[in-house]
Amino acid sequence: MAKNITFLQTVLMFLLHACILAEGGDTRASCRTAPADLVFILDGSYSVGPENFEIIKRWLFNITSNFNIGPKFIQVGVVQYSDYPVLEIPLGFYDSNENLIREMAYVQYLGGNTRTGKAIQFAMDRLFAKSERFLTRIAIVLTDGKSQDEVKEVAAEARRNKITLLAIGVGSETEEDELKAIANKPSSTYVFHVEDYMAISRIREVIKQKLCEESVCPTRIPVASRDEKGFDILLGLDVKKKVKKRIQIPSTNVKAYEIISRVDLTELTRNVFPEGLPPSYVFVSTQRFKVKKTWDLWRILSQDGTPEIAVTVIGEKKTLSFTTTDLVNGSQVVTFTAPRVKTLFDQGWHQIRLLVTEADVTLYIDDQETETKPLHPVAGIYISGVTQIGKYTGKEETVQFDVQKLRIYCSPEQNSRETACEIPGVVSIIEDY
Repeated sequence: MAKNITFLQTVLMFLLHACILAEGGDTRASCRTAPADLVFILDGSYSVGPENFEIIKRWLFNITSNFNIGPKFIQVGVVQYSDYPVLEIPLGFYDSNENLIREMAYVQYLGGNTRTGKAIQFAMDRLFAKSERFLTRIAIVLTDGKSQDEVKEVAAEARRNKITLLAIGVGSETEEDELKAIANKPSSTYVFHVEDYMAISRIREVIKQKLCEESVCPTRIPVASRDEKGFDILLGLDVKKKVKKRIQIPSTNVKAYEIISRVDLTELTRNVFPEGLPPSYVFVSTQRFKVKKTWDLWRILSQDGTPEIAVTVIGEKKTLSFTTTDLVNGSQVVTFTAPRVKTLFDQGWHQIRLLVTEADVTLYIDDQETETKPLHPVAGIYISGVTQIGKYTGKEETVQFDVQKLRIYCSPEQNSRETACEIPGVVSIIEDY
């Protein structure tokens, strides 16, 4: 009973944080509010057992409580399968977290064999095909053993129908090849393993982040031999059209843009980040500058001009600051003062990389980890304002600088894969933007 009360208190806290979606005509957007159709396909075979099935249900409670439920937000469906699939919760049937969680509590364990392929087909036919919303569609397949029917072709059909499949294998009886056949590619991104049902809580935050990436980051950025979900800010601000002069970074074949003061690099935030940002992401920028004043390399402003997010170059002190939202205080600013930050001011080319998580932000300069600062819990960003690059802080005047790359990768894992190959002296792969 005490555990149930604690869980309900947690859910109420999440709801309180999300209850106000519009303030002063501006709209907050985040993973909580991003629209998507999400279906859980749950193994209810004999090998699971009733106690473990209750653990699965609590895991569902914790995952779904991170999102606003309703026709304008995420809609959740649940299929349980063994010898046959059972529609436990139809897509869009519940319009609040409370009602959805209450109905999940009533789901009863089936028992039986494991026919995963039939369950995926059922989810396609009885849930996704009947949804009237043409948006992000995600299915999470949870299993603890080998399927007793064919899964490869039906999973491929689901992917052809624009359904993103995540596969979670529990225990040692699952088959790696089968999980890979179910999930989207690459398998390193869409296949997950835990040793038993007690351990499933360990991947709760990972799955939450993955759902956020899928729902708020629809675009893909070509990186080496793979595509990464994210935002190309230069593309979003139509820099190619607005900036006439291209330059080449010395000793490389890499092209960059020369930004001059009469160029206005501004766009409505809802056109660049329509569903906000995920809780964790990687910001990457490659630039050079001579200006010695304080200016914002990148910023998102609310309608009244308040910074929601900003990467600020503080010329007078040769430091760098990061501004983001704050769930309690509205905004928070952290400043990086490590000696390496001063290298940004030598008028040469440098890469700035920020690994932003729910707990902290870490600065990398030219692939070198430089400094980490803690963060308070953040709120969604207001998307009714504007997104800008290269502006003096507190002003609309454009800064003269050169920029080659300005991106956000939605997966924090990209931080370990990203290199400063475009910087002279550390070039390993030539990239022509």
